[in-house]
Amino acid sequence: MHIENSFTVPLTLDQAWITLLDIRRVAECMPGAVLDSADGDIFAGRVKVKVGPVSLTYKGQAEITQRDEAKHVAMLVAKGRDARGNGTAGANVTMRLADDGGRTRVDLLTELDITGRPAQMGRGVMTEVSNRLINQFADALAGKLAAEQTAGATVAPNPDALSAPASEPAASVPRHAAPMRTTPPSPAAAEINVLSLAGRSIVRRMWMGFVRLLGRLLGHR
Repeated sequence: MHIENSFTVPLTLDQAWITLLDIRRVAECMPGAVLDSADGDIFAGRVKVKVGPVSLTYKGQAEITQRDEAKHVAMLVAKGRDARGNGTAGANVTMRLADDGGRTRVDLLTELDITGRPAQMGRGVMTEVSNRLINQFADALAGKLAAEQTAGATVAPNPDALSAPASEPAASVPRHAAPMRTTPPSPAAAEINVLSLAGRSIVRRMWMGFVRLLGRLLGHR
């Protein structure tokens, strides 16, 4: 099954290349995913998926098998198996980056091989689900980058403070405790609800099935 997705990130081409290949940095932005370990270009993790009443946890390993920095193209191979033996999933992903007016456009081509309950959804449903997941990832990544920039600006040194005389007592510089912040739950904390994400496709399939059934019934009259 071939699936194509595209999204943009608020980074220059070179910045996006470095960021998107930093698995430890971006893994928490992927819905349903938990990174267990990373060693160079090889990493292991879990992805939680729910299809109706059935919950699946795919455990597996992925590897960045190719990096072409000049062309900004990378390839990734991933394989996983449900912890209860209810199916397998494998993907070969090609990622291409291109400049988009100061931002970066990311094009993904995925060759997906999946067995078990999710495989019954069909290509249309899986495409819609993947599009929504990619959009959620892009939004989470943009939020993470914005938060990192804000945090960097917050802790930037004050030039006036740095130029103050060494003899000035430290007590004369007022200090205020930083307000406590509660970190919102990561998208990775929740499992991927396939039926919820593919609502439109499911309705279309049901409607088309109803139309075909009605046509057969009327044809027999």
